[in-house]
Amino acid sequence: MLDYLRLEVRRTLRDTGFVIGGVAMPVMMYLLFTNLGGGGDDGGWKTGSMIGMAAYGAVGSALNTGGGVAEDRVTGWLRQLRVTPMTPREVVLGRALTGSVTVLPAIAAVLTAGGVVNGVRLAAWQWAAVAVLLWLGSVPFTLLGLGNGYRLTAQTTGVANMACNLGLSVVGGLWFPITLFPGWLQSVSVYTPANRFAELGMSVTDGRPPALGAVAVLVAWLLAFGSYAVVSYRRAGRAA
Repeated sequence: MLDYLRLEVRRTLRDTGFVIGGVAMPVMMYLLFTNLGGGGDDGGWKTGSMIGMAAYGAVGSALNTGGGVAEDRVTGWLRQLRVTPMTPREVVLGRALTGSVTVLPAIAAVLTAGGVVNGVRLAAWQWAAVAVLLWLGSVPFTLLGLGNGYRLTAQTTGVANMACNLGLSVVGGLWFPITLFPGWLQSVSVYTPANRFAELGMSVTDGRPPALGAVAVLVAWLLAFGSYAVVSYRRAGRAA
């Protein structure tokens, strides 16, 4: 399975669309949002936006895993995998691990831009904790992407993942603080996975551990998206 994992990671990182959309775009958006109209003078905004854009890049990269799955269904790669000694669980796990690995460039790129370009200052342990928590917290979105990839066509998967990325990111407050939202939308936002995902990183920058509520909401979404991925994989197997 390690060979399969290395293969899938190399395939993903060689994808120009992934590099531009999953890594370069969040960095450009972060620098744009924080340096227009004097926004770069607000250290709190630069730090908060850094976490939000790192989370946004991680969500997009995680969902991108599903696009590769949908393409594999079209090319027949999934059928080839079924005749290998790998079990279905190992195939799904390999894809999930691929998504977990490929979110790291997006997280690292935005955090680097925050520290080097925008002058965000955190303790060494905070930088490390933010990166690790965002990495671990991206798993539910990888499972959502896998579920879409196993259930939908290649073209539809791309559209669905883009809609999920934009919808979850905007409603979850990854682009703008939810304090700018109407009251009813703020109430909805705190139950979204993207909002609680970013809260993991924000808690560290504030010098406090992640709230139990944030962890609980993410675990609930992890179970929901994981079930969706399993059901979708089984359906794809029956269709094949």
